[in-house]
Amino acid sequence: MTFNDHKKLKGLHAFLGASNYHWLNYSDEKLAQRWESLKAVERGTQLHEFAAKAIELGITQKSNGNPLNMYINDAIGFRMTPEQTLFYSENCFGTADAISFRNEKKRETLRIHDLKTGEIPAKMDQLRIYAALFCLEYAIKPGDIFMELRIYQLRRDEDGNPIHEPLIENPEPEDILPVMDKIERFDKIITKLNNGG
Repeated sequence: MTFNDHKKLKGLHAFLGASNYHWLNYSDEKLAQRWESLKAVERGTQLHEFAAKAIELGITQKSNGNPLNMYINDAIGFRMTPEQTLFYSENCFGTADAISFRNEKKRETLRIHDLKTGEIPAKMDQLRIYAALFCLEYAIKPGDIFMELRIYQLRRDEDGNPIHEPLIENPEPEDILPVMDKIERFDKIITKLNNGG
């Protein structure tokens, strides 16, 4: 038999594909929910791409309390670099949505901003990892600098009203040093395992 040619689909995965067989057990409602989740992820990727381009070009957005607009405007205002990879090793690296390291108010300041487009409340753990990666990659001691981490996400107060400000943390060295230690320790373990040890 001569099979049909589907080269253009090589490397792609269908939503209702065989390798993702869990959909066999979905109800109609669950299927719709999973499809909407997938579309939300795609939209989030597009919004990050848009934000990075707006920051690169210095195109400020309307100040209306929208987390995306605040994220873009703040990144431009702080002269941040969008989509910057931070690298410790092939086992541990990541891309910060926006980052800067410069003198602010007479102190060296590491600023990391993260845009979250989903509804699940984000935590600072991801940004602490970025801060640890930055310190490891550039051989900077957390105690020698000031850090400000921000998450831009639609949040609501206890009455359901939108909160029009980012979630901000100024971590202390004690918050970042254990993350750095864990990165170094786990990297050694993974390297040893990769080498058959």
